[in-house]
Amino acid sequence: MIKKPPLDELSAAVGRILGVLLTQEKVDDAVHHLAQAVKESIPSAVGAGVSILDSSGQRTSTGFTDPVVQQADRFQYELGQGPCLTAWASEEQVLVDDVALDRRWPEWSAAVRELPIRSVASVPLMVEGHAIGALKAYAGEPGVFTIETTSLMHILVSPAATLLSHIQSRETVERMSEGLQTALHSRDLINQACGILLERKGLTSEQALMELMKTARQERTSLRGVSAELVAGTTARNT
Repeated sequence: MIKKPPLDELSAAVGRILGVLLTQEKVDDAVHHLAQAVKESIPSAVGAGVSILDSSGQRTSTGFTDPVVQQADRFQYELGQGPCLTAWASEEQVLVDDVALDRRWPEWSAAVRELPIRSVASVPLMVEGHAIGALKAYAGEPGVFTIETTSLMHILVSPAATLLSHIQSRETVERMSEGLQTALHSRDLINQACGILLERKGLTSEQALMELMKTARQERTSLRGVSAELVAGTTARNT
């Protein structure tokens, strides 16, 4: 359980966030400082980040504090599932006591197995009753985050969410549906690729996903890219 910071520390953290947001012109600068403030306020966190829409309507994690956050988030966007996306879509906070035992997002849990992530806390960025993104924190041990953690995150994120909504352009919001469609297409490609490996090699779904991820790491490309290449090659041979 985290030790709740005294009121003056919370006030200082919120003040830093507001000060940065009011003087920054770019969303990525703003969310980075927000995520850094969250990580510093939760000592047990190995990283924090903010998921929002970028200028092309794609979900992105420009505010991540550490590479592990970027890696874990990338799997969420490519697979179309995970705690951060759930917090964003449901507009409710999400707590994960142990990623290895949680069954809500099986493909994502398998994807992050080799990452130093066991606990997750995520809260939506709410503006006028709608979520424009989500804030998340990751920890390397199970059972780290509690309701107290998400309460602290709400305190830090509430004043920032409104300001972030003003920084985002109208075009970004209007492209939300396009970004969601792209995410769904990526998930479908990965599922198709896993199905091909299941049929060819007799693998389980988890084994097929792990093989795709291994190939992606070796070729230094994305999981979506490896899947698209496999699907395209199979289609070409069948025509």
